[in-house]
Amino acid sequence: MKDFRILLKHVRPYAGLFALAFFLMTLVGVFEAGRTALLKSIIDLLPGNGSEHAFSRLDVHRYLPEGTNAWPVIAALLVVFTAIRGFSEYISNVLMWRVGINVVVDLRRRLYEHILHQSSEFFTDHPTNSLTSHIISDSERVQTAVSSLLADLLREGLTFLSLFALVLLLNWRLTLLMLVIGPIVYLLTVRFGKRLRRIAHHTQVNTEEVLDIAQETISGSRIVKAFGMERFEQRRFLRALTDLAGTQVKAARVVYLSSPILEMLGVVIAASFLLASQKMISRGVMTVGDFAAYIVALLQMYDPLRKLSRIQNYFQQSFAASARIYALLDTHTEIKDAEDALAITTLKDKIEIENISFKYRDSADWILKGVNLTVNRGEVVALVGLSGAGKTTLSNLLMRFYDPTTGRILIDGIDVRKVRLGSLRKQIGLVTQDVILFNDSFKNNIAYGSPEYDDASIEAAASAAYAHDFIMERGDYGTIVGERGLKLSGGERQRVAIARAILKNAPILILDEATSSLDTHSERLVQRALSNLMQGRTTIVIAHRLTTIHRADKIVVLDRGQIVDVGTHQELMSRGGIYRDLYDLQFSEAISDQSSASAFRAQRSAVID
Repeated sequence: MKDFRILLKHVRPYAGLFALAFFLMTLVGVFEAGRTALLKSIIDLLPGNGSEHAFSRLDVHRYLPEGTNAWPVIAALLVVFTAIRGFSEYISNVLMWRVGINVVVDLRRRLYEHILHQSSEFFTDHPTNSLTSHIISDSERVQTAVSSLLADLLREGLTFLSLFALVLLLNWRLTLLMLVIGPIVYLLTVRFGKRLRRIAHHTQVNTEEVLDIAQETISGSRIVKAFGMERFEQRRFLRALTDLAGTQVKAARVVYLSSPILEMLGVVIAASFLLASQKMISRGVMTVGDFAAYIVALLQMYDPLRKLSRIQNYFQQSFAASARIYALLDTHTEIKDAEDALAITTLKDKIEIENISFKYRDSADWILKGVNLTVNRGEVVALVGLSGAGKTTLSNLLMRFYDPTTGRILIDGIDVRKVRLGSLRKQIGLVTQDVILFNDSFKNNIAYGSPEYDDASIEAAASAAYAHDFIMERGDYGTIVGERGLKLSGGERQRVAIARAILKNAPILILDEATSSLDTHSERLVQRALSNLMQGRTTIVIAHRLTTIHRADKIVVLDRGQIVDVGTHQELMSRGGIYRDLYDLQFSEAISDQSSASAFRAQRSAVID
């Protein structure tokens, strides 16, 4: 019942449509029973069966003037009852389908909005395929539950009740005897349903595993091919498919076993009825018409009962999907605005990081420990250190992708937790190493989040990012860049991202290793674009290549989550320490690479000569 209440909560906004559909389904059941009741009058009117004058409340003859020919009336009623039943069934199905479509639209919208507002930590705990499975597959099961299953449940249930009322009117004593089998049917149905619900949950888990493997291998196809792992991935995918097929077979066994068992019970009821009714007819308690109408109604009751059993099984699958959806909706990691949150317009003075410490939820390891830093307006501050030192985490805290565990970050003296989230992020431009472009045009990717800009502004931003020429070579600004921008080179993707940041024109800029994966030629162009972007802005550079930050006003050296040194390039080099070690290591590697390249070219020339 709890699951049904949740399901009906989805339907509540469309109570009017649902009420009309329910009324029409009631008509379907009533007129189905009415057609069966007409059979009694037809049989009892037949000559020679001894029941021509044994009229009851269900006989049409009783309500006609004496001497009236009942046959045309019965024929007309049969046509009218069938027409009303058919019309009611059609309209009720259309209405319930409309309700189901509206429900799934609302549910997918809620899921999508809920997911978008979660913190970055949420996405580390929930794989992409799992989230899309909730939005598509699980929501579709809920839609099926409303559009088809709930409609079938109501229609078949009301039809069953109408036919049950009919058999009570025909012979209540015999009907009460038949009710003995009811608890057995109920217990079997509940048992089948519980088992199917467990299987449905495993089916969804196995489906996600199949999607995960497919997504990983398809997106990483170059690595798979480079390492010759096609066979391995095929075997891994086959194992996942086999597990999924196994759970689906188990579900089929449960679904298709319930029908023959209930059918057997129905036959037992019918056989018992035949023996009992034969004695009643011989004693004159039942007419032949009563018997015919009763047996037809009983057989008609079996069909809704059989369908209800199968519907209940399918409902369990939908309830499993609904439980997964609500488990996700009940997961809250959103970073919300404070009630008294303020809006900021620009950076006027400085950014202050005061005694910041941070660790992920459910983790004992501190990523940052007691970090203090001041970034003045217009400064270029570089963060350097080994991987895992906490550089990117510090920038994530500034943008409130996470909130610090202890400490605070101030912008012009205002704690960022007291600044409206939209207002805060509007002040920050972000360019990362892993550029995210959407499967859309150059124009829409550059103007992402800024639809108010005209074509001239977009082209000016692209020109400043040294992206205009290659955009025009590929067609124009309406050209589609492909999924994740894979039609472009790494340097081209970076320059589109820089154009996006230039157009945003935010006063604070974060460059997260924006040139670390580029070749020398691409890096030179990107560096020029970055120089244009950084003009007049407060910039925080997360640097991998130390040769790119010589001109930084301040270089902050991080090690194991703590600031261990601060200064200019010359100051840090003169003091030695981690920065000097990192710089010398990169410089020696560069010399080594150049020497190896020169030796290789000399060796190749000797071989050619």
